[in-house]
Amino acid sequence: MDNRFATALVIGSVLSLLSVIYLSAAVGTVSWYHYFTSSVLDNVSETAANEFLTELERANEKAYTDALYHCNGSLGLWQQCITFSQQHSEDASSELRCVSLSFSDQFLEKYTQPGNHNTEIDLIRTYLWRCQFLLPLVALGLIFFGAIIGLAGCVCRSLYPALGTGALHLLAGVCTLGAVLCFSSGVYMLQKSLPPPSEVRGEYGWSFCLACVSSPLQIMAGALFLWASRASRKEYSLMKAYRVA
Repeated sequence: MDNRFATALVIGSVLSLLSVIYLSAAVGTVSWYHYFTSSVLDNVSETAANEFLTELERANEKAYTDALYHCNGSLGLWQQCITFSQQHSEDASSELRCVSLSFSDQFLEKYTQPGNHNTEIDLIRTYLWRCQFLLPLVALGLIFFGAIIGLAGCVCRSLYPALGTGALHLLAGVCTLGAVLCFSSGVYMLQKSLPPPSEVRGEYGWSFCLACVSSPLQIMAGALFLWASRASRKEYSLMKAYRVA
């Protein structure tokens, strides 16, 4: 194997490994989006904080969105958290309370007026929500199958399987990018349907940034795998034609 092709495969493998680590960390954490609440609004009773844990099960989107707005909420793909300030205690400490989303919760329908089940179903927000958690899982699955194909190529001592590995990594990069776009679009549309108070500001967190970084890493890894496979095949064809001549 030419050193150029081996170098391309090594760099592509490192980029693929980094993208898997970044995307897995992004999927498993809750720092995709943060709401920062003014001290004027940061006065929520413990009862209201406890309702955050139960209202989500009843699919009342408005109730838990208001809790996120008023309690320094954090959004993730599989979790949502609020920071509850215990004003009545002596040390006035803050407590982080999180709700894990089940698989069935991810498929709940969204409505044009959040929390009002008598209004029409908002199909765009509904499918954006579903895609934002499905696409990262698809991306990780594609990379996993690409790794299996690459290992098979190593066993066979052939660069041809790298073509399939590269194609799967490119598809994984597109899926990850789609998940990022679906999440940001969903947050934007939710804030249009249910605007946060003027004292509340929101910004994307480091989990969202990790997902943004993993997408180009997957695309670059796929491009290197494709180049190594196609270039080696072309070089082999030229050498074979030269020997025949």
